[in-house]
Amino acid sequence: MTSVLIVDDQALIRTALRELLGHEPGITIAGEAVNGEEAVALARSAHPDVVLMDIRMPVMDGIAATAEICGDPALAETRVLILTTFEEDEYLVAALRAGASGFIGKGAEPEEIGRAVRAVHAGDALLSPAATRSLITRYVLPPTDASRSMSTPAAAPELDLLTEREREVLLLVARGRSNQEIAEELYISPATAKTHVNRIMSKLHAHDRAQLVILAYESGLLQPGSA
Repeated sequence: MTSVLIVDDQALIRTALRELLGHEPGITIAGEAVNGEEAVALARSAHPDVVLMDIRMPVMDGIAATAEICGDPALAETRVLILTTFEEDEYLVAALRAGASGFIGKGAEPEEIGRAVRAVHAGDALLSPAATRSLITRYVLPPTDASRSMSTPAAAPELDLLTEREREVLLLVARGRSNQEIAEELYISPATAKTHVNRIMSKLHAHDRAQLVILAYESGLLQPGSA
């Protein structure tokens, strides 16, 4: 079973999500919170598998709450899935940096939300790799800086911790490949691919694959347009 904590300051949205997810097989509702402060407190008491987190809320916003939850060693197994609207795109990279495992639009189809929750719980951090890469390219590496895109970036010191194979795997993760796809491209087993990803996250102190994507872009390992 996957337990979900719903966090949104609008009662109508919380009710809709509760009704929707409550009828999804294998999903249970761990609780509801109306702001980030409540979300952190409930996460620490209920230990949900997934927190479905709104961004704009009173008292404490979703980004600050995500950072609190993802930074708590006692909640290492809890994943945060950001609920967003189109006009909030500028907040998504900040949310991913805070430790969010992915995001999904409030206008998504009901079955998409259920799939998203299960995907995050299963460790498939990036629900829409192409969209996430687009956001990172837009907000982390602005395309207006032509000289930056033409130059050869210096490797970030933390990347020196990785083996050559791990750097290959990191590039594929940043390009949105699943463990199965990584295995096929590198002619290794899916289990080996998963082991490489876990070792990379451990070495780079990344909470999940979403943070690996950001690191790959910000370090210059992956350039905009090269995915």
